[in-house]
Amino acid sequence: MTPPSRRERLRTATVAEIKDGARRLLVTGGLDAVSLRAIARDMGMTAPAIYRYFPSLEALVAGLAADFYDELRLTVEAARDAAGDDPLDQLLAMSRAFRHWGVGNRAEFTLIFGNPVPGLEEFTDACGDEDHPGARLGTVFVRPLAALAERAGLRTPPREFLEEHLGDRLAPLRRSHGDLSLEVAYAFLSGWTRIYGLIAMEVFDHLRWAVTEPEALFETELATFVAQLSPTAERNGATGAAVRVAPRRAGSH
Repeated sequence: MTPPSRRERLRTATVAEIKDGARRLLVTGGLDAVSLRAIARDMGMTAPAIYRYFPSLEALVAGLAADFYDELRLTVEAARDAAGDDPLDQLLAMSRAFRHWGVGNRAEFTLIFGNPVPGLEEFTDACGDEDHPGARLGTVFVRPLAALAERAGLRTPPREFLEEHLGDRLAPLRRSHGDLSLEVAYAFLSGWTRIYGLIAMEVFDHLRWAVTEPEALFETELATFVAQLSPTAERNGATGAAVRVAPRRAGSH
């Protein structure tokens, strides 16, 4: 492979600097604070010069969103790899890593998981493409579920019930993740809405009225979800194991 030229290296470094500046503005002032003009000013560039790297603000924000998806995916993959070979342990570790990233990166979480951002419709609509950063993140969670289904089956509603009530309605999800079985597709979507929902409620401060420690609720729901997944999970004490693996820490998020 031919090494990148000096021009290419300089371009890559400049793009990274632009994105770093945009992320700082996003974190400190929200999306409304992000502008190509402000970033160019902070970098000592002219406003027109920055358009050589990003043709529009929307293109820059889409690039940021893709980076945040990839950053989260790498975080989750690292947690999975450290958890060992058991799919249930992997799901526990991955879900905790997801929450930790979300709570620690609220502005970034909001950009990719909050209300749709004007100008990013094309990026968001492409999430059904298997190469989309969001789809790649989803695949990391699908694999342990598929492994559980192959090993011991998944505890889901009867297939006839799923066919009647969901059936082809899950076709986009099943296509974008490698023609999933209906049971795995349902388990993934059910788990995603449950785990993501809790994280989103915590990130957006929608749990203060109900619980003093959101992590305690998250751990309880996570343990219950994992115990419900597999016919063998309950017999193996998955709920108790989940709580023991991640004891609550004083002052933790």
